[in-house]
Amino acid sequence: MDADIYTINGELSGKIKLPEVFNMEFREDLVKRAILSELSKEYQPQGHYLMAGLNTTAVYVGKYSGYRRGRHMGIAIRPRQKLGAGAMGDVRKIPSSVKGKRAHPHKIEKIIEERINRKEYIKAISSAIAGSSKTESIEKRHPLGKKFSYPLVLENNLENISKTKELLNIIKKLGLSSDIERSHKPKLRKGLSRSSNKRRFRKSILIVAKNSLKLEKAGRNIPGVDVCAISSLTVNKLAPGGIPRLAIWSKGAVESVEAELNKNDNKNSD
Repeated sequence: MDADIYTINGELSGKIKLPEVFNMEFREDLVKRAILSELSKEYQPQGHYLMAGLNTTAVYVGKYSGYRRGRHMGIAIRPRQKLGAGAMGDVRKIPSSVKGKRAHPHKIEKIIEERINRKEYIKAISSAIAGSSKTESIEKRHPLGKKFSYPLVLENNLENISKTKELLNIIKKLGLSSDIERSHKPKLRKGLSRSSNKRRFRKSILIVAKNSLKLEKAGRNIPGVDVCAISSLTVNKLAPGGIPRLAIWSKGAVESVEAELNKNDNKNSD
């Protein structure tokens, strides 16, 4: 399977033979499972102070303790603060009381990471890479009027771009400006998060390069556009929510994709 190579001016310059990974079947079930595993690794472990709500003078007096007893006082028998002259203060220590113990606190020892088998993850990221070459899958997220032969591959000159203005000019020449403009429109979210003023942008184009040091500086100021090196590629970047994303590959990234997958496979097997 061959793919067209475009220049940074949007002109055809030749063809490249794609690695076999681009010919694989797109497995949405595997991709979603891998995304869940990736996102779970970003969760922050939560815990609580073991003595929270317990650092108080409150004690449970009981029914028949004589002094400070709780019978016939018109108040519930609960752990109460010790006050002077034998008086009993507010209820403490129990979850139903103000400033009391939390009912079901977070536990530090809880396992929050969703683990995935090594071979399963390698197959999932391979499937996500293959999804970037499926026209019908990409059109679900990016309704582009212009038809391309996917994956969209550009010359290695792309990796030398370091200014946002130059990268926007390349995207315009490729006819993808409308997709970036569509990603800037406000996205209505359900729930209480709608009341916040935080701006959220739809996912637009992913740019994959072999060496992305310069390119990341150019793309970080464009909302909806992500830039990453082939070595830091993840399933969630390639197919957010399990739907393949429009990806622009540099020629060097396409040539080194299988070597990078084999490197990850060997790294995880050690």
